[in-house]
Amino acid sequence: MSLDEAIGAFGVALLLAAFALNLTGRLDRADRRYAALNALGAGIAAYASWRIDYLPFVVLEGTWCAASLVALVRPPAGGRARPPADPLPRA
Repeated sequence: MSLDEAIGAFGVALLLAAFALNLTGRLDRADRRYAALNALGAGIAAYASWRIDYLPFVVLEGTWCAASLVALVRPPAGGRARPPADPLPRA
């Protein structure tokens, strides 16, 4: 395995780890660590794709990295947590 392949494999491994952790319920997609793993993995995979001069994956992984970075820096949807609604109206 070449160095470029090893770099790409590491990036893809990070992406798959985030995916597996989400599927098994150990990491929610709203968790910042999920976005961080996706951004890091996609960024590394994009770099490896650029090193081997494979533009389709540079675009794909670069876009994935950018979207993950946006998710990482934006505030959570809905702002602060709200208390649960009272299920029974009061008289």
